[in-house]
Amino acid sequence: MSARTLHAPTPRTDILLSGGSAPGPGSAPGPDADPESSSVVARSGVASAVRVRTGISRFDTRVLRAHLGTVTGVLILAVLLWRLGTGVFLDGLRRIDAPTLLAAVGIGVVTTVSSARRWQLVARALRIRLPLGPAVADYYRALFLNAALPGGVLGDVHRAVRHGRSAGDAGRAVRAVVLERLAGQLALAVTALAVLPTLRSPVRAQARHLAPLVALAAVGALAVGLALRMNRAPSGGGRGSALGRALGEARAGLLSRRTGPGVALSCAVVLAGHLATFVVAARVAGCAAPVSVLLPLAVLALVAMGLPLNVGGFGPREGVTAWAFGAAGLGASTGLAAAVVYGVLSFTASLPGALVLVARRRTVPATPVTPTAPESGPSAHSGRSAELSSEKYAPKESARLASSFPPFSASPREGRPMTPDSV
Repeated sequence: MSARTLHAPTPRTDILLSGGSAPGPGSAPGPDADPESSSVVARSGVASAVRVRTGISRFDTRVLRAHLGTVTGVLILAVLLWRLGTGVFLDGLRRIDAPTLLAAVGIGVVTTVSSARRWQLVARALRIRLPLGPAVADYYRALFLNAALPGGVLGDVHRAVRHGRSAGDAGRAVRAVVLERLAGQLALAVTALAVLPTLRSPVRAQARHLAPLVALAAVGALAVGLALRMNRAPSGGGRGSALGRALGEARAGLLSRRTGPGVALSCAVVLAGHLATFVVAARVAGCAAPVSVLLPLAVLALVAMGLPLNVGGFGPREGVTAWAFGAAGLGASTGLAAAVVYGVLSFTASLPGALVLVARRRTVPATPVTPTAPESGPSAHSGRSAELSSEKYAPKESARLASSFPPFSASPREGRPMTPDSV
């Protein structure tokens, strides 16, 4: 190899000797750069951007939506612990005694039976059979699952799915549960509109300003609905007919003369039970304020419990109760302790649902299947057709078990909740 070859300057050396600067790894290539290497760098940059964008899109879709409520509840509890300390939680738990737990269980029996009666009335209005005994057992199990699992609605979903399987009509069963829960929320909303603007509460001034606006909005929505109903052209199908059927079912399940009074009475009993439980929790937490002062605070706490942003029921309820008690001059720590005690009492009142889960798993035997030898000939084909026809139109096995083993409406196979209560 010659000396000229050994000392031949490279392009980088020529740049340095001429006083320029060498391009860095992230700098743009010069005009004399290799086009092939430039295209490789561009392709790698595009591929990296696509991978980053795909990862972000995967992150903020299903996972984020599924865990948004749990994360929000955890953040609320973390802020409360940071501001008020863990002693408030522990002090509230220490104050709970056996008579308090028994009172919570007794109130829970009344509210659960009334809720199951409300569910039964709505289901009957939708032409679905639902005995009261299985309804009570299913409602207890739903309350326990709502309290034990994140989101607060998994128990209701499981209740609707199992009732649909046993009744043979999943659509009507789901709509019955939705209407039953809607009745409770409407009762709470009416109570809030009646209590918050009248009794002394932290939001009385705001409620007095908002109440006329809400009333006008409700009247306007009702007028628009009536106008659309009067001017709607008759149609045989489509979205209009589906909406009409949904409104008809809601009217039959909640507002008819046959079911309306019973649903309203059940809602009143359930709401009174939850308010009584909150008053008991406030007394256990050391609050001696009269019931007229605690009533609007309890309503605010129940409204916050309707938000599906909690961890086992804890989250917005504690934050709203601490703020409301502090604004009312009763102390934020006392409000947080009352909310914690209320959560424990509600969970204790739902514990019979765990017994329902255990009892059903133990009492439902597996049905063995005995194979039969195949037959041949036209008689075999006719026999198989008759067997298929009877299997198709015979009552569901789960419905037979529900009627044979009261008060448990068990199905042949118990499954886990298929997806994710204040009133």
